[in-house]
Amino acid sequence: MKKGNEIKEYKNNNELDLEKIVNEYSNYLSKIIENMTNHYLTKEDKEEILLDTFFILWKNKDKLEDDKMLSSYLAGIIKNLIKEKSRVLSINYDIQDYENTIYDIKNTDMLYERREKIDKIREVLEQMKEEDIKIFKLYYYGGKKIKEIAQILNVSEFNVKTRLYRIRKRIKQDLEKGGYSDV
Repeated sequence: MKKGNEIKEYKNNNELDLEKIVNEYSNYLSKIIENMTNHYLTKEDKEEILLDTFFILWKNKDKLEDDKMLSSYLAGIIKNLIKEKSRVLSINYDIQDYENTIYDIKNTDMLYERREKIDKIREVLEQMKEEDIKIFKLYYYGGKKIKEIAQILNVSEFNVKTRLYRIRKRIKQDLEKGGYSDV
């Protein structure tokens, strides 16, 4: 890019030579974008601003004053486009932060309720026989099948099924007493 070029130098038969302008000013305008945005825009956003700058120049070609400096005109366009993009991005970030806050509150409530249920189950288990606790833990935490549990504890499969049924029933009753009806 040559410094100090007037708009009239880029006109050919009253038509703007956009290809010449793009070739000479792309690097200059890219540097302006980098310096003004502090690297917070994506590559795509920067390319969009650069292309929009040339589009706006072309769209307003009939309004250009021939004796004005092209670099100043382009810098003004790009400055306004960056401001607009920054404003749009800050609005989007604010809305997303708000949505995440609502989502986090819902999750916090769900996590708190889940934590209460787990604590209640733990209380019920602490009151059970040692063998019932082992069956429960092997089945639910160990991922063992009823047949495997029967072999490990040296009891019948029927015994394991019956105990699991009673354990679940007792936990369910205690959770319902605690106000958890969706068990």
